[in-house]
Amino acid sequence: MSYKTTLIYNPTAGPWDMTRSLKRLATYLGKSGWQTELVRTEQSGDATAQARAAADQGADVVLIAGGDGTTNEAVNGLSGTSTAMGIVPVGTGNILAHQLRMPILTLAAPFQVKDVGDTILNSKVQRVDLGRVHEHRFLCWAGMGLDAEITAQMEPRPRHMKRLKTLPYIIAGLSVASEYRGVRSSIVIEDRTFRTRVLMAVASNIQLYAAFFQIAPQARMDDGLLDIFIFKGLGMAYALKYVVQTLGKRHLQNPDVMHALARQMTVESTPSVAVHLDGDPHGSTPFEVSICPGMLRMLTPPNAPRSLFSKPPERF
Repeated sequence: MSYKTTLIYNPTAGPWDMTRSLKRLATYLGKSGWQTELVRTEQSGDATAQARAAADQGADVVLIAGGDGTTNEAVNGLSGTSTAMGIVPVGTGNILAHQLRMPILTLAAPFQVKDVGDTILNSKVQRVDLGRVHEHRFLCWAGMGLDAEITAQMEPRPRHMKRLKTLPYIIAGLSVASEYRGVRSSIVIEDRTFRTRVLMAVASNIQLYAAFFQIAPQARMDDGLLDIFIFKGLGMAYALKYVVQTLGKRHLQNPDVMHALARQMTVESTPSVAVHLDGDPHGSTPFEVSICPGMLRMLTPPNAPRSLFSKPPERF
C-alpha cells in the first residue's frame, strides 16, 4: 500500500540535530511505499501551517519529528481533517511517546531508525479527542498554576540545556515552588462552581503527566471527557506532598485533590497565573478548557496501551 506522507521536522527540538537519521527514516519508509517528503520548520507556528498544507494537498499521513510542543502545533493544523498524524519522537521529554510506548529516535541508538520505521509501518489509526483553550487545541494536557509557572520560566530552552534532560526542570521546579503560593480561584466544572485556593489545575487527555507521573490512570483519549484535577494548597509543602503522592499513585485518595470527568472547565484566579498547553506556555488565567471529541486521527503503535482507548481502531 502506498501512502503520501509528509515528515515535518523541528530542527531545534531535542538535544541533538537528527536530520541525517530522519533522512534515513524517510528512505526506510519509502521502501515500503510511503512516499515521504521531509519538511523542516523554521520558526514557531510553522508546523501548524505545514501540517494543514499537507492535509489540504491530500497527504495520507503527517509525521511529526519533534517533542510534545511541535506535536501540539501539528495537531492544530490537522484537527478535523482526514489526514492521520504520527509521531517520530526526537524531543527532550517525549511524554506522548512514552505514553504510546513509541521508541525514541536518538543519536545514541542509531539502529532505532529501523525500530521507529517498523513501528510506524505497523501502527493503527485511532480517532482521538482534542482539548481546546479558546481557539487552540491540545492533545495531552492544559494546566494553570505552579506547573505552568515553571514552564513559563523554562521555555524555550537552549539546546545545551536540553541535553541535561529533566534536571533543569527539577531545579526550576524547586526554585519556583519555594516562592509560589496557591491563588484564590473560582472554578466552574460543567455547571458546578468551586471557590478555593489552588496550587495548580490540570485537564488531562492522557494518563501520564510530565516525565514520571501517572496522574490520570483511568484516562481515555477517545471518551469525550477530560480528567480534571484541582490541587488545593498554599506552597512548597503542599507541592512536595503532591509529588510524592502522585509518584505512588496515591493523590486520588487525598481530600485536597479534586478529580472530575468533565467536558468543560473555566478557571479565574487572583492574581492571574500562567497557563500551559502540552507543556508549552500559553498565556495566563482566566482560561476555559473544553473537549472536542474525535477531532484527530492518530497513528498508534502496536504495543500502545489499549487502556488508553475505549473504541476500536479505524481502517487506515
